[in-house]
Amino acid sequence: MNTDVTRLFDILDRLKENYPDNTSILSGKEDGNWLFYSVDQYIEKSHQIAYALYNLGIKAGDKIATITNNRPEWNFLDMGIMMAGAVHVPVYPTISESDYKYILSHAEVKLVFIAGKELFKKIERIIPEIPSLKGVYTFKKLNEHPHFSEFIDLGIKNPVSGEIEAIKAKIVAEDVATIIYTSGTTGNPKGVMLTHSNIISNVMAVRHIPPLSGNDKALSYLPLCHVYERMINYVWQYLGVSIYYAENMGTIADNMREIKPQLMTTVPRFLEKIFDRIMTTGRKLKGIKRMFFFWAVNLGYRFEMDRANGWFYHLQLKIVDKLVFKKWREAIGGNLNVMVSGGAALQPRLARVFWAAGIPVLEGYGLTETSPVIAVSHFGKNGFKFGTVGPPLEGVQVKIAPDGEILCKGPNIMAGYYKEPEMTKAVIKDDGWFHTGDAGLIEPEGQLRITGRKKAIFKTSMGKYINPELMENVFKESPFIDSIMVVGENQKYAAALIVPDFTFLKSYCKVKDITYTTDEEMVNNLVLRRRFQVEIDKYNMQFGSYEQIKQFELLGSEWTVDGGELTASLKMRRSFICDKYRPVLNKMFRIEG
Repeated sequence: MNTDVTRLFDILDRLKENYPDNTSILSGKEDGNWLFYSVDQYIEKSHQIAYALYNLGIKAGDKIATITNNRPEWNFLDMGIMMAGAVHVPVYPTISESDYKYILSHAEVKLVFIAGKELFKKIERIIPEIPSLKGVYTFKKLNEHPHFSEFIDLGIKNPVSGEIEAIKAKIVAEDVATIIYTSGTTGNPKGVMLTHSNIISNVMAVRHIPPLSGNDKALSYLPLCHVYERMINYVWQYLGVSIYYAENMGTIADNMREIKPQLMTTVPRFLEKIFDRIMTTGRKLKGIKRMFFFWAVNLGYRFEMDRANGWFYHLQLKIVDKLVFKKWREAIGGNLNVMVSGGAALQPRLARVFWAAGIPVLEGYGLTETSPVIAVSHFGKNGFKFGTVGPPLEGVQVKIAPDGEILCKGPNIMAGYYKEPEMTKAVIKDDGWFHTGDAGLIEPEGQLRITGRKKAIFKTSMGKYINPELMENVFKESPFIDSIMVVGENQKYAAALIVPDFTFLKSYCKVKDITYTTDEEMVNNLVLRRRFQVEIDKYNMQFGSYEQIKQFELLGSEWTVDGGELTASLKMRRSFICDKYRPVLNKMFRIEG
């Protein structure tokens, strides 16, 4: 690979050489105030962490976990861990206790760095059950475990630069840099092993896409433990872009107005929320202001690239831009040159509106196993088409299998699943092609269009994988439930269609002295619906927050083979059920029309 960066920590040397005067390469808020870290401080703290790890006896290949929200310290640890020859295992802050136990045990994690008390409580009980674990450090001061500052002090007081440089010299691009655990069909998360060269290939392939204007700022709010945001953060650093970490999901809009970023990655859910707020404001307008607002929105829905709608359309667009769209841009900082959306499908209608409003949204596609980008839109020739995720990355081959599955091959394909050679062979065949599990097609101009998931596993609009069959098997442990189908593809949350066990329900009603009429009437009984909510809440506790069922609907008749809901082998026909109960699904997800 012809690049000045062959290992991820080489980015620090590039920063020092090309952007030594950047005094805010990383920024985060602490107690309401922005803390800025210069390039020199970033490099210094990363080395101090590497020194501390060495002094604690961490060896090449040891696993170090982080469980925290986005913060500059995440980057210090990331670079320090890799420079010490260890492997970074970033873990989602929102998963269940059982998943934490599995990941920390499976990876044989030696040290854990955790945000604070709230997250510490989620792993407190399982710490004694992780035999490999030697220590826990926290970013917020707790009595139970040492603070991050004590860890840094260890490195400051015991510098071992010669030893660390010797370790770095032995690290090659093909070494595993990180293990990222992602949901699997078996119920246990799978540890995706990504090498330095895997991720760097993505960095180099997308680095030309963001339009830079000098002194650029990027706002980061997606979890750094996800390879999507992590890879993009490496891109920002490679380009010398200052990265600001949003305080939390609730402050993103305020942070955007405060920072006025030029660059940002996002997921469809966030764009949906922005648009929902805009529409709520618009509906409150009166008279001519309301007329202009909805004129602008309706024009936006029809937006086409390359001025394909003709001069009169763009004359109208110019008028509403000054009256309406300009205010939209100001509401999100006024300086955005691009937003890159990934993790789930973006509604084409929504993408059109944002483009019409002068807020370009590029869409990308990939998986953790592909480091992550397989294809992404860009501003070049045939680089963008509504409803697609853009063309494949340079250096990444994509083809469509006879059954419609998207296959890819390239330097971005993972080294494999940690400790799972058979699982690895199931997705990376002997010919080197990785099987994504997604279905799609390639447009005549070369863009990739995703048409659906080949398997039952789906993603929410926040890009979280959900295994519905696993969840259904758990919920069916309830005596109240006969059949259940978990849904939520590209939606904000998971929901469920539930067929009660009517035999049990009748006996329950008899015990509770509830008059039972018909199945159809009883599913609308408020007392029974509240009782089902208790059941849902009970089984939701076994899952991470993003998996939990937020809405459900009780159905008044059983699913049968004759009715079309079940196959001859009594498996659910998911597509048929979705089509049959489309109005019910629309109601649960608050979809109009």
